[in-house]
Amino acid sequence: MEFEGFFRDKKVTLMGLGLLGRGVGDAEFLAPRCKELVVTDVKSETELVLSVERLKQFSNTTFVLGQHREEDFTHTDMVIKAAGVPLESPYIAAARAASVPVYMSTALFAKFAREAGAVLVGVTGTRGKSTVSALIHHTLKEVGKSAHLGGNIRGLSTLAMLPEVKKGDIAVLELDSWQLQGFGDLRISPDFAVFTNLLDDHLNYYQNKPEQYFWDKANIFINQKAGDKLVVGEQVLHKVQAANPPVAPVVPPPLPHDWRLQLLGEHNRTNAALAALALRMLGLTDAEVKHGLESFAPVEGRLQFIREVNGVRIYNDNNATTPDATAAALASLANEKPILILGGSDKGLDLKTLAGIIPELVKEVIFLPGTGTEKLKSVLLSKLQEKNIHWLELDSMNDIVVNAFNFAEHKHPILFSPGFASFGMFKNEYDRNDQFMAAVQSIE
Repeated sequence: MEFEGFFRDKKVTLMGLGLLGRGVGDAEFLAPRCKELVVTDVKSETELVLSVERLKQFSNTTFVLGQHREEDFTHTDMVIKAAGVPLESPYIAAARAASVPVYMSTALFAKFAREAGAVLVGVTGTRGKSTVSALIHHTLKEVGKSAHLGGNIRGLSTLAMLPEVKKGDIAVLELDSWQLQGFGDLRISPDFAVFTNLLDDHLNYYQNKPEQYFWDKANIFINQKAGDKLVVGEQVLHKVQAANPPVAPVVPPPLPHDWRLQLLGEHNRTNAALAALALRMLGLTDAEVKHGLESFAPVEGRLQFIREVNGVRIYNDNNATTPDATAAALASLANEKPILILGGSDKGLDLKTLAGIIPELVKEVIFLPGTGTEKLKSVLLSKLQEKNIHWLELDSMNDIVVNAFNFAEHKHPILFSPGFASFGMFKNEYDRNDQFMAAVQSIE
């Protein structure tokens, strides 16, 4: 296949091994196919010990950990950078100054999957992209299509899926703004693009330049060709139109009222409507789309019902990493007055809306520690006192879950919807998710 020749006899620098499994998967894919692989990460070998152990079988792999070295970016045949590398990285700048090509793994997958004859479906947006991607993939599989799900998926190297891809397959890719930087570099966009919405997020990374955030996401459509399809949420329509997309954006009609989803909330009916239109554009019938959407269970960490214990229903919305996402989750349980668990690291986002609705929609609040928590408390605590709503701040997940059950009194649901980044108390958002799931499963 074409990708085999692309890496053969090349020295490759992989920038970012990370803790989420995607980087080590990329390395396992690359090492047997290239002449020499340099894996570099600012995290130490101690932090990355499990990933390093998986790669020690490859004799052509060198590790540069706890630092980056400029020579690894200038004396190499290509650099493959991880998502989230700073915009102003001096190492990427050095590579480009030395005329070393810089790629991203998901974009490389898209390039070679398309060359193999696969159809690309890309989904982006601040909220909803995981659910929409999973809805599309699930429904395609339900009707017997050969479909792959990749992109921003926990523990999965999208690049490593390439050997499985064949002509006529459909590759569904959940794409964050960082991964879409790689699409921009290659000047490619998916054949079918879905842009769910655009809200403030990652302002720290984008140095309070939301336009740059949008333009990274816009790579999902700016290189589309005649005959491609672009589905957008109504909220982002005018922004997309102003960017002069090559194909006309289409807003889906509302989902029929008699379609019964397992997903909670109006925001998820909006997500399902986006998926439904994309699926129709892919050639599925209304009956096939309806069956697929109605048979879909929530993605882990996205307003996911976990279990019921002594009449208390527990929802995991760990992937709500913005105040708007937590507000949407609260609106979905508006009549049930949940026990809300939230908090974490500040992302520089506006907290007014969330602070305004919490006192109206919750029974009690338990805070996770963090810089974002402190900012929220400064505008929220007086409102909680006015409503006689109790609150706690705890730094042990087991204590948090136990106290949430005490507050619930056998009738109020527990909603874990942090609304902030996970740094501080947790290694990353997946560690946060796993700690909450383990604490909930330990309840008898």
